[in-house]
Amino acid sequence: MSWLSRLTRPTVKVAAAQKEIPNNYWDRCPDCGAMLFHAEIEKADFVCPYCEHHFRLPVLKRMDMLFDKQEYTLIQLPKVKEDPLKFADLEKYTDRLKKARKKTKQEDAVIVAHGFIGKHPAVVGVFDFSFMGGSMGTAVGEAIVTAAQLALLQEAALILVPASGGARMQEGMLSLMQMARTTIAVKKLKAKRLPYITVLSDPTMGGVTASFAMLGDIALAEPGAAVGFAGKRVIEQIVREKLPANFQQSSYLLEHGMIDQVVHRKDLRSVIINILDLLL
Repeated sequence: MSWLSRLTRPTVKVAAAQKEIPNNYWDRCPDCGAMLFHAEIEKADFVCPYCEHHFRLPVLKRMDMLFDKQEYTLIQLPKVKEDPLKFADLEKYTDRLKKARKKTKQEDAVIVAHGFIGKHPAVVGVFDFSFMGGSMGTAVGEAIVTAAQLALLQEAALILVPASGGARMQEGMLSLMQMARTTIAVKKLKAKRLPYITVLSDPTMGGVTASFAMLGDIALAEPGAAVGFAGKRVIEQIVREKLPANFQQSSYLLEHGMIDQVVHRKDLRSVIINILDLLL
C-alpha cells in the first residue's frame, strides 16, 4: 500500500469515485438531436417535447392508450410451425426467434387484444418492430386472421397498428402467402359492414403495406411515419431521379390521397372513437 493510499480516508474515496450512469436513462431525438430523459419521453407518450418526433411505442403502452380505462384482454394466438424451411444465414432462424422472444417477452411480432374503445367493442392488433423488424411470417399472418375472425364473432371493429419492414425472408414463399391470407380476412369484415381501421406507424413497409395495411375503411398515420413498399434509395436508383425529402412519410401520403388523416399520438384515441361513433 502506498503512502497516498494510507493517508486517503475511505469516506473520501467513496465520495470521489465516479458513479456509472446506466445508458438507458437518456435517449437522443433523431429529429432535433435533443437529449431526453427516458422517463420524460415515456411520460409524454414517447413523443419528443421539443419537435414532437414520435418514437416507436411499446406494444402494451399502445394498448393502454387505446382501450377504455386501459382494460383489455390479450388473446392466445394459434401456434404455427417454426422454421418450416430449416433456414439459416449468418445464424439459424430458430436462434433468431429465441433472441427476439427473450428481448421482447413476446411470442412473435404481433399481439392481439379485445375490449372496448369509446364503449364500442373492438379488436386491436399491434406490431412490435423490435421483434425482427416486425416482419410478417406465418405467425403474424395467423395473428391477423385470428383478429379478423374474433372481430366477426363479436361484431366488433378491427383496428390494426402495423410497424413492419415487410415479409419475413426466413420463411420465403410462406411469408408472401400471408399477404393474400390477411387481405381475404379483412375483406370478410367489409362484407359484414364492420369497421376496419389502420393506424400506420413507423415504419410500415414491404408486403405489409402491399396487403392489409392499406385496405382500411379509414387509414390513419402517425406524424413522420415511413410508409411504402420499396425503400427510398432503391426507388431513386430505379427512376434515376432525386425524390422529395418527405417522400414516403405520412405527410407526403396525405398530400397525395393515400391516407385519410395524420393524427398526433395524443389525439389518436379520440379520433378513433369519433370514427367508431360514425361507422357504428
